[in-house]
Amino acid sequence: MIRVLYFASLRDASGCESEDVELADAGATAAELYASLRQRHSLPFARERLRVAIDGSFADWATPLADGAEVAFIPPVSGG
Repeated sequence: MIRVLYFASLRDASGCESEDVELADAGATAAELYASLRQRHSLPFARERLRVAIDGSFADWATPLADGAEVAFIPPVSGG
């Protein structure tokens, strides 16, 4: 089970701050997880526009996810 955290516009699009996701494939990557969640929730951003953090540290999209990991998808932030 993976704990997924959503921030800002991703939280709005998904309708939740976080969710637990069961991975179908052992060793699935952060990129594969996001692709699945993007389709399920109609998330607005292509992966290339986001940062991903795994267990509190920025990570590469190709990083395999271990059971119990916490994954945060961080969208671009605009300010004024």
